[in-house]
Amino acid sequence: MLARRIIPCLDVKDGTTVKGVNFVNFKNAGDPVALGKRYCDEGADELVFLDITASHEKRGTFIDMVRRVAENVSIPFTVGGGISSVHDVGRLLEAGADKVSVNSAALRRPELIDEIARHFGNQVCVLAIDAHCINGKWTCYLNGGRIPTGRSLFEWAREGQERGAGEILFTSMDHDGVKQGFACDALCELSSQIHIPLIASGGCGAREHFLDAFALGHADAALAASVFHFNEVEIPALKQYLHHAGIPVRL
Repeated sequence: MLARRIIPCLDVKDGTTVKGVNFVNFKNAGDPVALGKRYCDEGADELVFLDITASHEKRGTFIDMVRRVAENVSIPFTVGGGISSVHDVGRLLEAGADKVSVNSAALRRPELIDEIARHFGNQVCVLAIDAHCINGKWTCYLNGGRIPTGRSLFEWAREGQERGAGEILFTSMDHDGVKQGFACDALCELSSQIHIPLIASGGCGAREHFLDAFALGHADAALAASVFHFNEVEIPALKQYLHHAGIPVRL
């Protein structure tokens, strides 16, 4: 059985790591490069850096920061935000990123997924999906959760897989920053409909929530932010906890 991955996520705004609740009310969490290095040293499996206002502000992603991250960490890292072309992807990979995360641009033009997979391989393309549950239906949102699309989470994830995405990163907007646990029912349903790796995101507040994401949600990886940024969960202790609970992790 493949080891489950622990992935700290760093939402970056104006060069600083921030964390909000339900995609709003952000507070400062520190320098993204220093945090990334710390998580690398503590045993994180991967990192995700998201330029959370790039799409909304219609600008490209932070190349200089990506270069600095590449110089300071030795684990794979994914970069997202404002990526709308294979040219954008190429620049980020040249700067040192291992994977890219596409969200709004892919929803607007799904062919972007095909193009990334064709040029760079499926393993490079992470399809990030921000979704909100309304009347029992999970709907995808654009521009950092600002604009509803009417697209179904499950339908869009399946299409993304068919077009060549190598992983799905599903963030529940309802659970984001609330620290009451991941959307495990939705994760479980999603995992049954796709065969590529699924990353759980949104809602982690304790180490037990990671266990639930793996045991109940059948996620392949779990992503969290504030519990790591503010030292509420320590990665080495988390991995020991999961190991003793029977979840395969890299120790």
